[in-house]
Amino acid sequence: MKTGDSIALSFQTVKSNRLRTAITVIIMALGIMALIAIITAVQAVNQSLTQSFSTMGANAFSIRFKEKNTRFGGGPNRGETKKINRNRVVRASSEGKLITLEDARAFKQRYSFPAIVGIALSGPNGIIVSNEVKKTNPDIRVTGGDENYLQLNGYELSSGRNFNEADVESGRSVCVIGNVIAQKLYGDNTGRAIDQIITVAGNKFRIIGILKDKGSSAFMNADKVVITTYNTIRRLFGSTGQSYNIAIMVSDLKMMDVAIGEAKGIFRPVRKLDVKEQDNFYIDKSDSIAQSLMKNLGFLQYATMAIALITLIGAAIGLMNIMLVAVNERTKEIGLIKSLGGKAGEVRAQFLWESILISLMGAFVGITAGILFGNIVAVLLKTGFVIPWLWVISGVIVCTLVGLLAGLYPAYKAAKLDPIVALRYE
Repeated sequence: MKTGDSIALSFQTVKSNRLRTAITVIIMALGIMALIAIITAVQAVNQSLTQSFSTMGANAFSIRFKEKNTRFGGGPNRGETKKINRNRVVRASSEGKLITLEDARAFKQRYSFPAIVGIALSGPNGIIVSNEVKKTNPDIRVTGGDENYLQLNGYELSSGRNFNEADVESGRSVCVIGNVIAQKLYGDNTGRAIDQIITVAGNKFRIIGILKDKGSSAFMNADKVVITTYNTIRRLFGSTGQSYNIAIMVSDLKMMDVAIGEAKGIFRPVRKLDVKEQDNFYIDKSDSIAQSLMKNLGFLQYATMAIALITLIGAAIGLMNIMLVAVNERTKEIGLIKSLGGKAGEVRAQFLWESILISLMGAFVGITAGILFGNIVAVLLKTGFVIPWLWVISGVIVCTLVGLLAGLYPAYKAAKLDPIVALRYE
């Protein structure tokens, strides 16, 4: 009997026992569905996070304020020591020190590496922007930067102009607004918003530019923003208790490590750190926040894998039991096949193919249902349709192995039956 004939005969046998097959397929599908659904949902969340937080390019990084995490001895850590080994003692740095405007300006002036450097300062969030006729919802954020801020954060202008050095140094009340705000206040013809006066958190600003749509996700709307200069933020809203952010973008991704090393070497003297002190700042790549949150979501995959494994073990036991029952039910059939010249290998192959087919049917149902359920999250987060191909292929392989292992013992038991005894079986 050829392999194709064995598969066809096995398929006919599977079809003739629909209820029993359906129950086994459902058990098999539940484990695979849970695994694929959770992983699909996690990938959709990861995609949304990447869109939300990777505002700068892959060739950009920032120097940010690092808050103190650990106190040695429970008190302030200035002048305190942390023992590294028996022969070396390193004085702990004053973590918690803000990056001041003087620090940021000194770094920008001294950093001679071929890169674009920008300074930024956060403003208030959840504010209302209005003109004489209309106003927005209280969900607008204000941020301040310099002439390089738009480029460093992936913004483009649809109309108007960028900040110039005079705007930055003088702290003029000028701003660039997101397209969403312009449409809300001035309708579809956003270009007429240029040179108009708006009120931002009680302060008058003149609009000099309109941003192109950058898109939004479930975690952040990049278009609901009013951008002004960091000196304007400092003048109108104050900077007490705030740290400045320094962003750097290199022209080539291959230069990132060298640029980061150069940035550390420049900024340590600016922060007045000696060789025995640790960094009291940290380098943050553009996608590090998203990656950190993605890593925290990784535990879901491990938990789901454990659930899927337990379900598949149960399904394998059930499948083996069904195949053993099938051997008993078809004992006479097996005896007839062997008495007519059928070989033990052909009988064994038929039962193995039956087990594998049932298992693959469970994989198909589980994968299809898992992708559909998982992409509900993708729809809610407004990301693209997600298919975790690696896990889909892995699911098919695992289910094939489960079917093979579950069918081995029943297949060998059927192949070893004596044809004479099998024909007389009642």
